Amino acid sequence: MPVHSHEIKMYGEIKLFAGTASPDLAQKIADYLQTTLCGRDIILFPNDNLFTKLHGSVRGQDVYVIQTTAAPVQRNLMELLILLQTLRLDSAARITAVVPYLCYARSDRKDQPRVPITGRLVADLIEVAGADRYMTLDPHSGQIQGFFSIPGDVLTASHLMTNYVNTNLRQYLKDPVVVTVDLGYAKKGRNFAASIDTPIAFIEKRRVANDAKAEALTIIGDVKDRDVFLVDDEIDTGGSIVQAVNLVKEGGARRIYIAFVHPVLSTDATKRLAALPVTEFITTDSIQISPENCALLGERLTVLSIAPLLGEVIRRAHEGRSVGEMFNE
Repeated sequence: MPVHSHEIKMYGEIKLFAGTASPDLAQKIADYLQTTLCGRDIILFPNDNLFTKLHGSVRGQDVYVIQTTAAPVQRNLMELLILLQTLRLDSAARITAVVPYLCYARSDRKDQPRVPITGRLVADLIEVAGADRYMTLDPHSGQIQGFFSIPGDVLTASHLMTNYVNTNLRQYLKDPVVVTVDLGYAKKGRNFAASIDTPIAFIEKRRVANDAKAEALTIIGDVKDRDVFLVDDEIDTGGSIVQAVNLVKEGGARRIYIAFVHPVLSTDATKRLAALPVTEFITTDSIQISPENCALLGERLTVLSIAPLLGEVIRRAHEGRSVGEMFNE
């Protein structure tokens, strides 16, 4: 009997494992793929050492480890690395690290003397721990891809957000304009604006220290009497976005929407956001938002799930099919 092309498998069955950082997202990915998460133990000993054990063999299987590396960063990163090594030592055929939010991505170059490039270190650690491939979503800078020697899929959630805007908000908007929170996001902001057919403006800001603080300076473009979409890859402490909202409000903006991929939301960021005159916050579940933070933002918070995106990419990677076809590339 001839074997149909869709029945040919380069590796064994898909095996999904998850760390403890994003259980809801991992379960949604498993549901999308109509499979279950594989059992594993992750134990924190009294001496703060982590221990993992698989509930079953993965020998010869195609394994995907889902673990975002947001806070607590060191715990979540070590979970990922230890899981990868555990799978390697159990003779998995292929191991893919699925890291929706990649930690240390801001440390991508030596921009001053005597500093590390920690983003490169993290890439090396993931590879040495046992990953054959990686997947990540909207890293802080494109050059992060060059830190990996293994192949990977660097995805974007931008189309999820623009689809949401076009489907649910477009008809209510008045002279909308996309505004990037800094010039570093200009290219992605331009793509966002093109997808919802609006002009674009920019906020020029300058980082003035080695901490998370930055000083927003001015708006390049027109926001007066317009509905504004402030876009960025992540919101960390909320300092930059607060300055951005104040700037566009002073510039005469009508309604303000904020779209950002990664809800890092460190320290009191959510309280800062909740106090802003913003109509809607649009983000993803690349990082799990606590119930307390969800309650602070209330009905103004919209969380778009990246599970179908990651699930489909996992399916295509497993079957050896093009990922670019998903985006007409």
